[in-house]
Amino acid sequence: MKQLYDYVDAHRDEYIALLQKFCRQPSISAQNVGIKEMVDLIVKELATIQITPEIVETSGNPIIYGEIKGKNENRTLSFYNHYDVQPPEPLEEWKSDPFGAEIRDGKLYARGATDNKGSLLSRVCAIKAYQAVYGQLPLNIKLIYEGEEEVGSPHLSEFAHKYPDRLKTDGFAWEGGSKQLDGPLEVGLGVKGLLYIELRCRTAVSDLHSSNAAIVKNPAWRLVHALATMKDANDRVTIDGFYDSVKKPTDYEMDCLKTLNFREDKTKERLGLDGFINDLTGVPLLEKLYYQPTANIAGFKAGYLGDGAKTVMPGNAVVKMDLRLVPDQKPDEILKLVREHLDRRGFTDIEVVRLSGEPPFRANPECLFAQTVIKCVEPVYGMKPEVFISSSGTTAMYQFCHDAGLDAVMFGAGNEASNIHAPNENIILEDYINAIKMAATVMEEFAKA
Repeated sequence: MKQLYDYVDAHRDEYIALLQKFCRQPSISAQNVGIKEMVDLIVKELATIQITPEIVETSGNPIIYGEIKGKNENRTLSFYNHYDVQPPEPLEEWKSDPFGAEIRDGKLYARGATDNKGSLLSRVCAIKAYQAVYGQLPLNIKLIYEGEEEVGSPHLSEFAHKYPDRLKTDGFAWEGGSKQLDGPLEVGLGVKGLLYIELRCRTAVSDLHSSNAAIVKNPAWRLVHALATMKDANDRVTIDGFYDSVKKPTDYEMDCLKTLNFREDKTKERLGLDGFINDLTGVPLLEKLYYQPTANIAGFKAGYLGDGAKTVMPGNAVVKMDLRLVPDQKPDEILKLVREHLDRRGFTDIEVVRLSGEPPFRANPECLFAQTVIKCVEPVYGMKPEVFISSSGTTAMYQFCHDAGLDAVMFGAGNEASNIHAPNENIILEDYINAIKMAATVMEEFAKA
């Protein structure tokens, strides 16, 4: 595919300018900012690769669907991506405008640069380059872009159930994927599940003078005490029954951990850490990261946090939690366990609100599409990939793939220091260009595999 790679290199500036254009358009699903404008931008871009997409309305943000026929009409490859991004806050921690798409030292900085506009556009540009060099695509392509991935994909199942024919494919190239700095591309075959909840407690009709703390229950303390029953000092989740359905990793899955090149010292340095939880290292550290569930406090809101002093007792308090799940944990079952756990300990006054949930998913590592993707990495990156049975994060693979019996593989344009969901999100431009070549190579090789 040298001719195509040369073409991509020659049009590098064009592809980077396109990424800047997309990143400069906010599309924040959590705040309902810029969604329509982002959809319009995508529709116009897809017209350049001979796709007139359908805008599929849902109860939330629309899903963009398009398809194009290729030479091998008996083989179909689907690309799933999302066009929404996380909120950019805290704004004061950004070194440049989060929607400015500024380029510094070979990186493009913007909210959504890696998650997920770089990945989305790498595949669009791969199609664009393939058409320019070879004409007709080598196989059928389906594009599915959603606008609510960053809020838990609450309406993706609507699309899946209403349009099952559009899910039919021979392989899903999923959003996400990362690459080690100066190291191999990571190929992911699965993800953890997720339950995102709020714990809410109200003890008074409004905030009160703090002198009332002598006789009125403080909702922040109620939540602190409740949270203290949910995890111990060794980071083990102590929600009653939490681990009962956890499926033990197989010998093969544990062996895969031994092949990973997780650079512990560099990771600690990059994150400003003295060490990892329980001073874990080696395979036990990787097992905890990729194969064990979590119960994370994502945010806590109560009372006064402004400048100076204000002697106030909050009338209500809220904590947000995300619980990462592993096979065979199910979000609704874990939600029930949380509710029952709190009730048994006298916290019936704390409301538990489910915000979103995704079951965990694992693809078959020996399926044709996974094996094809793995073989395509070395010609592009000059080294073999690291294969992850499961990512430590979450996406909506289960909704599309489980019931349809499909396999999905993640590979993308991110890197281990992309700062996704954090200030100064970035994408290394060389990784973005290579991701275009990778997507084109997968199309070519999967067509004839």
